[in-house]
Amino acid sequence: MIRVAVVEDDKGYAEKLKKYLNRYQEESGKKLKIEYFQDGEDIAEEYKCNFDIILMDIEMQFMNGMTAAEKIREKDDEVVIIFITNTPQYAMKGYTVDALDYVLKPLSYFAFSQKIDRALTRLERRKKKYISISIKGGMKKLEIPGIHYVEVRDHDLIYHTDKGTFENKGSMKDVETTLEAEHFFRCNKCYLVNLEHVNGICGNDLMVGNDVIQVSRSRKKELLNRLNDYMNEVSK
Repeated sequence: MIRVAVVEDDKGYAEKLKKYLNRYQEESGKKLKIEYFQDGEDIAEEYKCNFDIILMDIEMQFMNGMTAAEKIREKDDEVVIIFITNTPQYAMKGYTVDALDYVLKPLSYFAFSQKIDRALTRLERRKKKYISISIKGGMKKLEIPGIHYVEVRDHDLIYHTDKGTFENKGSMKDVETTLEAEHFFRCNKCYLVNLEHVNGICGNDLMVGNDVIQVSRSRKKELLNRLNDYMNEVSK
């Protein structure tokens, strides 16, 4: 199921986009779940990282499409954004928010379907596993391969990632369950490490990225076995 947001304040164009999406769905065999927003503010203010493609009008009454896209990008690096506009010079600024493309009004189905084809190709290339976490001010989508380790302090979980650290409330047990199918290992009660980012081990010290994490004695043997299994798997 491909989740598509249509953000368009002109009801006529919104209906046309939904009509084109339904036609594309029938012709391609792809299953689309379509949700409509009347303004950029409606989708951006409480964005939940729950769309694959966003079709975004640029000129809207309360929050324009460029501002909405900037806010969305603060939380979601992966969603594919396609701008819809009357004037191409606005859309050319799309590189600042990593927009895939733009569609010029008036819309033709042929041009529109080509843009959707391109969006689906990008989705396939970007097909990475991720988790969404609650952070102050909303949600944040984190790529699982980019998580170095998860740390728990009191009732706060701290995700150390390629793109910085992010905190939310939760339990380490829940994170372990979420990531149990991935290459993560609980090296002590406070740390869950991604084996992909382990650079070495010295005594009871584990080098994860640029940080050193202590391994409990009772878990060291299992850690070495898991590391060995992981290295054998990735070298195949």
